Amino acid sequence: MTSSQVPKKQEKKPPEKEHELPPTAWAVLGLLSFPGERTGYELKKWADSSLRFFYWSPAISQIYAELRRLEERGYASSARSGPEEARAKRRYAITAAGRAALAGWARGTAEAGPPVLKHGLLLRVWLGHLAEPERLRAMVEEHLERTRGELAAVREAAEHAGGVPDWTFPTLALRWSERQHLAELELGEALLADLAALAQPAGQPVPGDPPAPGAAAARARQAAGDAPTPG
Repeated sequence: MTSSQVPKKQEKKPPEKEHELPPTAWAVLGLLSFPGERTGYELKKWADSSLRFFYWSPAISQIYAELRRLEERGYASSARSGPEEARAKRRYAITAAGRAALAGWARGTAEAGPPVLKHGLLLRVWLGHLAEPERLRAMVEEHLERTRGELAAVREAAEHAGGVPDWTFPTLALRWSERQHLAELELGEALLADLAALAQPAGQPVPGDPPAPGAAAARARQAAGDAPTPG
């Protein structure tokens, strides 16, 4: 047998360490940490009525992928329903090892990291020089209306969770989310006022008047390709 015919020994992928689990895995395990067993679909519903208001709601495919990962680690277990149910369902539960790992992660000393803001509306406003003012104002109005709907959903979720001892801390997170949505409404109204101020003729330079202080330097920086903000 030649060397080329010798079967190669397949290298084993080193197991993930606890701290290497992605945040989505910890979020799914966190959903399982509350009393009861749940299907992947039920976990998705829970994420949509809680996690999405302050973090992110994973897709159903991501939830099932993380459930498989957690089962492989021994952090979760699952069992199919019996013949008493018309449709067989697989229900998941957290294990003792999973609860211990989750508790260690939750009280860990590692920096949680700064909040990540990806504000689609502000990206459009940033490009406002390419849009009509009326359309920009309409987008802000649409955002405010959507935020009011989200605020109502947050309050409904908080009311549903209120008074249940096992949901005390999720209720605190929902209260924070309520305040965040109220702040978002205030910011949106202020943005509308800023856009309205831009439309006022009084804010435009009058032909023949001397340029504002620093205007020549600003035009020179722009012509040189400088960015509008330091960096």
